[in-house]
Amino acid sequence: MKLDSALGITARTRADTPKRLLSFFEFWPDWLFYFPVVVHWLALGVRYRGFTLPTAANPSITAGGLCGESKAEIMDLVRPPARELLARYTSIVAGETNADGGERAMADVGIAYPVVAKPDIGCNGTGVRLIKETGDLIRYLAEFPRGERLLLQELVEHEGEAGIFYVRQPDEPVGRITSITLKHAPVLVGDGRSTLRQLVLADPRAGRVPQLYLPRLAHRVHEVPRQGERVRLVFVGNHCKGSIFENGTHLVTPALTETFEAIARAIPGFHFGRIDVRFESLAALARGEGFRIIEINGAGSEATHIWDPTTTLREAWGAQFFHYGAAFRIGAANRASGHPASDVRSLYVLWRRQKRLMAAYPMND
Repeated sequence: MKLDSALGITARTRADTPKRLLSFFEFWPDWLFYFPVVVHWLALGVRYRGFTLPTAANPSITAGGLCGESKAEIMDLVRPPARELLARYTSIVAGETNADGGERAMADVGIAYPVVAKPDIGCNGTGVRLIKETGDLIRYLAEFPRGERLLLQELVEHEGEAGIFYVRQPDEPVGRITSITLKHAPVLVGDGRSTLRQLVLADPRAGRVPQLYLPRLAHRVHEVPRQGERVRLVFVGNHCKGSIFENGTHLVTPALTETFEAIARAIPGFHFGRIDVRFESLAALARGEGFRIIEINGAGSEATHIWDPTTTLREAWGAQFFHYGAAFRIGAANRASGHPASDVRSLYVLWRRQKRLMAAYPMND
């Protein structure tokens, strides 16, 4: 079976694909889109005699990275020389460390404002903010749950952002990149007359999902951007927060695969997950150069190219079935090698804690 077919990707080129602003299922309720995915997961659990087997896909990561894992602990695993590709970061505990302490921690790892603040436990870009100066950090810490850990990470200035999915069966000598998602921030251009609210509602795409943008702009909706002024609507590269995703899986090259094989091998026991990067240019990325890693995600990550508006529902579900099938097969192989999967009770505890924390995090940028 060809890889494209297994992923649910047809052979059509982007030039042949009609441009859509939204797919009809792009913002369905989670329960509706994921219902067949859950059924497929349960069927895999019966087949492989373990409903939590994906938690064994990456044995060195808490629950395999399915949920409740620490972002800092995953990045701490990365060994040299791949470690040099990480955007520098530090972590502090809200309530135990104030802004002065946060700035000292930043200085210790050689970073300064602007930085990105993000929860250590979480997903979907929840609670991620751009921190430009001391006042921003003071406000962020005041809103963050006390006693919980957060990361302060250098802002990588590269314009491009991508999520690159890597899969390797334990008995395979090399893995493969199964998905590339290019992430674009929606931008409005001022006309000197319209308010931000009016610009959002008039935009062909943003105007169809204003609930993603207007709450974040609540304190600015009456601003009138100057003629030609560009206003970025969202900072975090996350689909459910309003970023626009483009399927870039056709951009995989041998050089890029070789580079990400080396990165994956630098993480003990890493077989399955998405590595998020910011990059200089597509040409440099194709050479496996000119990028920095901003996050590493395990078994709970998604091949996010499915949220390209041109992706069909059949292709999206096909990609989900392919990747979760791979996670179960990897988990089964690792279990046979002596790496147990998490039990249902401990996984539920991790999930409940993550859900509780995400509900308490500050609004993202």
